Amino acid sequence: MKERRKVIIDCDPGIDDSLALLLALKSKELEVLGITIVCGNVPAKQGVQNALKALELCKSLHVPVYLGEETPLKRELVTAQDTHGEDGVGECFFEEINGGIVKNGAAHYIIETLAKENNVSIIALGPLTNIAKALMKDKEAFQNLDEFISMGGAFRIHGNCSPVAEFNYWVDPQAADYVYKNLGKKIHMVGLDVTRKIVLTPNTIEFIEKIGGELGKYIKDITRFYVDFHWKQEGIIGCVINDPLAVAYFIDRSICRGFSSSVEIVHEGIAMGQSIVDAENFYKREDNAFILTEVDFKRFMLMFLERLFPEKINLIQNTQGVM
Repeated sequence: MKERRKVIIDCDPGIDDSLALLLALKSKELEVLGITIVCGNVPAKQGVQNALKALELCKSLHVPVYLGEETPLKRELVTAQDTHGEDGVGECFFEEINGGIVKNGAAHYIIETLAKENNVSIIALGPLTNIAKALMKDKEAFQNLDEFISMGGAFRIHGNCSPVAEFNYWVDPQAADYVYKNLGKKIHMVGLDVTRKIVLTPNTIEFIEKIGGELGKYIKDITRFYVDFHWKQEGIIGCVINDPLAVAYFIDRSICRGFSSSVEIVHEGIAMGQSIVDAENFYKREDNAFILTEVDFKRFMLMFLERLFPEKINLIQNTQGVM
């Protein structure tokens, strides 16, 4: 087996962030060094509790959680609690987790880790406020960054919080634009063009509950609210789970395809949060991003199920010959 890849996961849990954390923690290819929390789907302090719940379920409470920025760089915080529930996990209102390692200072932790560790990547699943703050404090530390994955943006597809904007970049467009202009590494933009194709259907959720024990029940419980929201808001039977695709793509690049381009983020006005992808190289700028445009849904879903429930999925494959 190849050496495990070291990652920091920056997130705003959130239902789909929580599912992404489960996938990352259950994947042997990854060594999750730490989880940094940013405001977004929910206030940052609530995000800490939701991250701890995912860690508890994966028996990984040794992984430290760092509280990060509680407001965007300039605009007021607008959460997505109408989408994810008041507690961010489908209004399940789990008891607070006893134990775990919780500290302040997400930006400082990111800088410190990049400075002392080699080959560390960042998977950013929320607004880019923590990353922007870290960059502003110590841009040189990011020279050691291996890869940067950002679940955010929209290229050809419509937005999910305005006609043109994806939520993470819309919440803090100044941070997103700053990161794209200053990171110094090509950003893998895992945007709505691919993530909107990752729909957890009611049948799949029922299957997960049947085979998954405590973890399966957790997924069923937290996604119930999400399914209801998607039906009322978009007429989708099921729920779009954006963030796990970013983790899956980091593990296996063959799940998605895309192209290189320059990208900048609109940070004011009617198009605030829009990701401007210069696909035809109109501005003749250096490419700063790799934009995902195609995804193999079946390959993703098989990875998701195999990692979370390996014994059950292997048994089904061995006895039935198909999945």
